[in-house]
Amino acid sequence: MAATNGERVEARYYERQGDFYKCLLCPHGCLLKPGDFGRCGARRADEDMLVAYSYGKVSSLCVDPVEKKPLFHYRPGSRCFSVGGIGCNMRCKHCQNYAISMLPSGKKRTTYEDPWDLVSMCRGEGMDCIAFTYNEPAIWFEYIMDVLERDAALDLILVTNGYINEEPLRELCSIADAVNMDVKGFTDAFYMQVCGAHLAPVLRSAEIVHEEGIHLELTYLVIPGYNDSDDEIRAFCEWVRDHLSEDVPVHFSRFHPDNEMMDVAWTPVETVMHCRDIGMEAGLHYVYVGNTLIEGADDTVCPECGEVVIERLGYLVDITGLDGSRCSKCGHEMNIVPEERKRSQRVADGQDHRQ
Repeated sequence: MAATNGERVEARYYERQGDFYKCLLCPHGCLLKPGDFGRCGARRADEDMLVAYSYGKVSSLCVDPVEKKPLFHYRPGSRCFSVGGIGCNMRCKHCQNYAISMLPSGKKRTTYEDPWDLVSMCRGEGMDCIAFTYNEPAIWFEYIMDVLERDAALDLILVTNGYINEEPLRELCSIADAVNMDVKGFTDAFYMQVCGAHLAPVLRSAEIVHEEGIHLELTYLVIPGYNDSDDEIRAFCEWVRDHLSEDVPVHFSRFHPDNEMMDVAWTPVETVMHCRDIGMEAGLHYVYVGNTLIEGADDTVCPECGEVVIERLGYLVDITGLDGSRCSKCGHEMNIVPEERKRSQRVADGQDHRQ
């Protein structure tokens, strides 16, 4: 149930254990006594219930190209209404959004937005797609569910670290259209050392999203000396191929110094291009590089005939060889959700609210 500013909203997915509450939203399973906050900063234990403390507290609003999420195969060339909150259930030492993800909720200036107001702002910008991004959306579970309840015709994008338990994730999948999930490294030691979490739950989340038929893309931030060995990159790519699909797009992005890792150098361009080569050699069909501008490196190529169907340079997108979601040259069905398909579905359902 939604709240007005100042009202409390009861959290979902928790249980009472004596004088404590156990949060069941994510794998941390925080055990909280009244007055405590969860590791995410978005759960507060009150005497009578566990509270979704960050509900409706908006830190960031922007209209973005969908490629910025990054999503290259979901409505390519379109834009989305991006919304950020506050808090996160990981503690990544290299986080570029630490000003909103790591500060306690009460220490960061936010604006309360009722779900109806957020929907109105999104529609007022002419957007039919909303993305919860910038900080971890899973910890905003109740708010996201309420926003989409107000306008089920909105397309929903989640940009997530994947650190969420199966039951709430499957519930989010019931309203989501596309997910970009960070796989931050491919060893548990890296996750423990750099992110304060574990790898296995993230991999399971990616499998669940894929099982649920939600459009999925993965991002792997390549950090020199931490998660960039050939063996680790190859193991990750083979896992995507074997446990998800060779058609799941993978983005290898360059690291830049930030937060607690200012002493680590930028990832060389050659390194992310090498990662791309490893992915293609492993049999992945769509491998891209991020935080760099290299002509041709982010083009989408038909895996059947080699035709370039989408040309990209930064956020410039030119759809050159698509017929719907098929290669216009050979007719191969590609893992692409085109803008036209989403529009036609809305019209058919009588749910197109655009003016």
